[in-house]
Amino acid sequence: MSERRCLIVGAGIGGVAAALLLSRAGHRVTVVERKPRPTELGAGLQISPNGARILQRLGLESEVQAVSSQPERVEFRDWSNGSVIVRSMLGASAEQKFHAPYFHLLRSDLLTLLVDAAALEPRIDMLFGTVISEIDVTAPSISVESGSRTLSADVLIGADGIHSQVRECLFGGDAPRFTGQVAWRLLVEGDHLPEHLTQPAANVWWGPKKHFVHYPVRGGTKINCVCVVEQADWAEESWTQPGAVASVQHDFENWHADVQTLIQGADSSAIFKWGLFDRPPLRTWGRQQVTLLGDACHPTLPFLAQGASMALEDAAVLAQCLEGQPNVSLGLRQYETLRQPRTAYVQRASRRNASIYHAAGLKAILRNRIAPYAGNRLMDKIYGFNAFA
Repeated sequence: MSERRCLIVGAGIGGVAAALLLSRAGHRVTVVERKPRPTELGAGLQISPNGARILQRLGLESEVQAVSSQPERVEFRDWSNGSVIVRSMLGASAEQKFHAPYFHLLRSDLLTLLVDAAALEPRIDMLFGTVISEIDVTAPSISVESGSRTLSADVLIGADGIHSQVRECLFGGDAPRFTGQVAWRLLVEGDHLPEHLTQPAANVWWGPKKHFVHYPVRGGTKINCVCVVEQADWAEESWTQPGAVASVQHDFENWHADVQTLIQGADSSAIFKWGLFDRPPLRTWGRQQVTLLGDACHPTLPFLAQGASMALEDAAVLAQCLEGQPNVSLGLRQYETLRQPRTAYVQRASRRNASIYHAAGLKAILRNRIAPYAGNRLMDKIYGFNAFA
């Protein structure tokens, strides 16, 4: 297979993973990122076995283990009394079943590992702090630095998020849909918490019109919390905005004491609030030598913790389709055909979980009875997927 020039817009997890996999298949890759350095706000994320397989293939498993926590279980709890509604085992039993581990870690830690790995690849050029002034999806090429420099390629990949410039050039501008939910993100120092709150587990508290998730990262030294509240609109101009402990306490007033303890212990400089937006599944992800990846084509709500893993899966399948197909356009269409049903399913399941998590009254009672049977089937379908099969 001859060497191809691949141009990736966006240096997030999916974009950098794609760069690594494409370069190791023998292609030259340029990644363009408008941010001046490879940093993310201190958000946590979960990498389930379907995503961890890609990190294993990249040779990063031990590095990820060093900066993460590996949960032994996930427990869904009642918002007021803390009783466990359903428990699913992870840890060694899940790794044996799915042949890959489960990681809890900070997004910034994973992105740093990926970018550091890319820096060691001679076929990858990382261009941070680079603003795109024009995108030509027919050539394909991009103009940067106010049009003074043009980068052309055999393949153009838009991995630039839900507000993707590449998608807009392909299909025109449209606004993502506000889901009627906003999320708080908190980080809490683990050494200030009672021991049971730092155990290697994910806890999901279900309540009427809201839920609260917490899990350890960095070996339990920090606890990442994400809490989602239903809200009629989102009028703030910023994508994320700083928050205050008092505001989170107000949203989760009268919730269980463990939830209150986590909120009270939050680092006041690391509290953010953002609106949850999504888009319906796209009928096509690109044309000719251009395609999309990750949130640019299938933004996924956080109710299944699959956003990062879906982007990693995209990267793996895309690299294989280009490696096995001499015609770039046909390879990209094959990639889309393979990925669209899977990502649309995860999008729908994540959206459906929003109403399940936030149920009240009789609906909540029925949910609690069904949950022990439904949850494991969903895990099997998502975690058992092998992008290299």
